[in-house]
Amino acid sequence: MRIEQVSVFAENKPGRLMAILEVLEKADINLRAISVAETDEFGIVRMIMDNHEKAVSALKNAGFTVRTDALICGEAPDVEGGLLNSVIKPLAKEGINIDYFYTYLDKTPNKAMIVIKCSDLEKAEEILYK
Repeated sequence: MRIEQVSVFAENKPGRLMAILEVLEKADINLRAISVAETDEFGIVRMIMDNHEKAVSALKNAGFTVRTDALICGEAPDVEGGLLNSVIKPLAKEGINIDYFYTYLDKTPNKAMIVIKCSDLEKAEEILYK
């Protein structure tokens, strides 16, 4: 399924992640997944949440630079080789490049959710949801 990811660009200094999360808490936004990547000068905080439109509005009003992207969210069994065999191999065999991904555990036992940014979302959806 397609989902919207919210990315926030912030200076790489103490307290910036806290400030982002405080804005979301104040706006009653519930995070589902979060990934933080950094360089020497800035960081990118990527998030999946229960209400991305409300989150974008709150973050922009707080002065943050925000971007949204469509990604796909797939399932993998939470077992040895689950990610490799149910997501990575099928996409690689069809020539789909994964730009980045991150995972989170679903409330359902033995299931992990994978958030994927890739070269061809439509084709990846066909492969993962056939």
